[in-house]
Amino acid sequence: MYNLKTDKDKYFQLGKIIKTYSYRGEMVIHLETDNPRNYTSMEMFFMNIEDSLVPWFISHIDIRGDLATVKVHDIDELEKAREFVGRSIYLPIEKLGALKGEEFYFHEVIGFKAVDKNHGDIGQVVEILDRMEQEIIRIIKDNKEILVPLTKEMISKIDRKNQILYLNTPNGLIELYLE
Repeated sequence: MYNLKTDKDKYFQLGKIIKTYSYRGEMVIHLETDNPRNYTSMEMFFMNIEDSLVPWFISHIDIRGDLATVKVHDIDELEKAREFVGRSIYLPIEKLGALKGEEFYFHEVIGFKAVDKNHGDIGQVVEILDRMEQEIIRIIKDNKEILVPLTKEMISKIDRKNQILYLNTPNGLIELYLE
């Protein structure tokens, strides 16, 4: 078994089981990715069960939009499938394709230094808040929280080698947090 706490950097959260689908134990997974179709041939995933990543093998998967209806081996009835609703599913990091340019995976920039064009070093990226209305970069500097909307206009450059996220924030945004 893999421990989610100690092996966290080796896996990414692909989605969450949101409901059951049939009396045969099928489950519906909300895929938290821009390209759900990339996972149509997925053969297995890991499920978080008490901070352990437990492997589950897929016998059938059907992806429509950002929802995947999945039938896994060893879950053959509705009641057993219901036990897993609300659990997150994970895949190994190597299942992600490499992104280039200003595209990035949320987990990839955690720990990066955030540098704004007008303010210089504004702290460390500690989290990307994935909200329905807008993704937000959460940055901490001197125990102060800075929230920056994650838009293409805000990201001017990503330096993966030096782990720096260059930002182009509008006038007044950073001052709101640092005053």
